[in-house]
Amino acid sequence: MYFIWGIILTSATLKVWVSQILIAFFPKFAQKINIIRHESDVDQTYFIDMQASAVWDSITLWTLPVSGVLLILDNPLWTYFGLIGGSMLIYFAGRNIAINLKLYCNGINIGKSKKLKVNLLILTVWELIGLITLLMAFLTLNSQHFYLM
Repeated sequence: MYFIWGIILTSATLKVWVSQILIAFFPKFAQKINIIRHESDVDQTYFIDMQASAVWDSITLWTLPVSGVLLILDNPLWTYFGLIGGSMLIYFAGRNIAINLKLYCNGINIGKSKKLKVNLLILTVWELIGLITLLMAFLTLNSQHFYLM
C-alpha cells in the first residue's frame, strides 16, 4: 500500500511542481504546452496572480515528490515531508478552487467555462492527494509514537 501510494504521490506531485516551475519562470512555454491559460484568454490581473502564486509554489511544493520517493524507498523521513507537503497541497488546491470560483462568479475573465470545470476537477484530485498523504503521515507517526511507549 505505501509503495503504491509512493508511486502515485511522486508521479502526480512531480507534475504539479514542474508545472509550477514552468508557469513561474517560463510562462510562454507553459502557455504553448497548455499548462496555463493563455494570457490573451484571461483577465491580466488573474494571469499575473497565477504567475506570482507559481513562484511560491515552485519553491515549496518540492516536498511532495521527495516524500513520495522516500515512501517508495521505505525511508521513515517520508512522514515529515508528507506532513509538510500534504498540508501545502491542501492549501494550494483549496485556495485555487476558492479563487477560481469567486472570480468566475464575479464575472472576472478566467477562461472558458469548460476549462474551468477541468481545472476544478484537477484541483480537487490534488486536494485529495494532499489530504490522503497528510492522513497517512499522521497515522504513521501516531502509530510509531504509541509503539515506542
